[in-house]
Formats: sequence, structure tokens, C-alpha cells
Amino acid sequence: MADTLTKAERSSRMRGVKQHDTGLELLVRRGLHKQGLRYRLHDCELPGRPDLVLPARKAVVFVHGCFWHAHECRLGRRPETNASFWEQKARANRERDARKEAQLRDLGWRVFVVWQCELSGAERRAKTLTALAIALKGSDADRETGLART
Repeated sequence: MADTLTKAERSSRMRGVKQHDTGLELLVRRGLHKQGLRYRLHDCELPGRPDLVLPARKAVVFVHGCFWHAHECRLGRRPETNASFWEQKARANRERDARKEAQLRDLGWRVFVVWQCELSGAERRAKTLTALAIALKGSDADRETGLART
């Protein structure tokens, strides 16, 4: 499908994409707060500036948009126009994410990633947030929840 926006319109729209306090991030924050978890936001002292940091639990949470972080789901599809640019950008984002997650693990942090597609629909969102809360509350509980820990 061809892009229906001009290059200037597309550029303007992309500049408007927020990096912090996105709707997805707010959903996760509210869900975890309701379950009694407290956290810090965007700790610039940690690699990758995780979206949520739970220092007492030595855990961090990244909330990833499927498009920007090249998730292999329908929301992660890249545009057909300028395909080489988008493929290179997706590859670089995946490599950066993996590098930052490895650095955090090397520092002793537990790293969790919540994907945009896991938050679509009330039932799926509730299941994801419950599993995340359980995983965050216990060091080995995440193995029982089915939540992927990176």
C-alpha cells in the first residue's frame, strides 16, 4: 500500500510521536500501580532508560510499540515505501534493544518487555498486566506466569 501522505506530512507526523508517557506506558503504569507496585520512571542512570524501574525488586520494564521496535506481529509491519530505510531502522532498533537489555542483565537487573499487541483488548491487557505483576513480585514467579522475560 502506498503512503497517502506527502513526505512533509509524514515527517511532521513522525516528529509528533511521543517517546515517554505514551498511552501504552500509562496503561501499564496504572495497571501495576493498582496491583500495589511502585516504580520510578525513565532512570537515566540505567542503560536504555527503562520505562519503569523497580529498584527494590531489581527489575525494569520496557513498554515497546510493535512498529517502532519491529515486533513480529501485525502491528509491527513496516511500510512498503522506502522499504530499505525501514528495514535498516528496524534492525538498528532491535540491535540497540538487545544491547541495552544485555547491559541491564549484566548489572543484575531483571528485564521485562511488554509489547503493544499484548495490551490490545481489555481481557488480554488484564491478563498481561496480571502476569507482569506476578513476575515482578517474585524472583522466580515469572517462570510460572508464561510472561516472557528477556
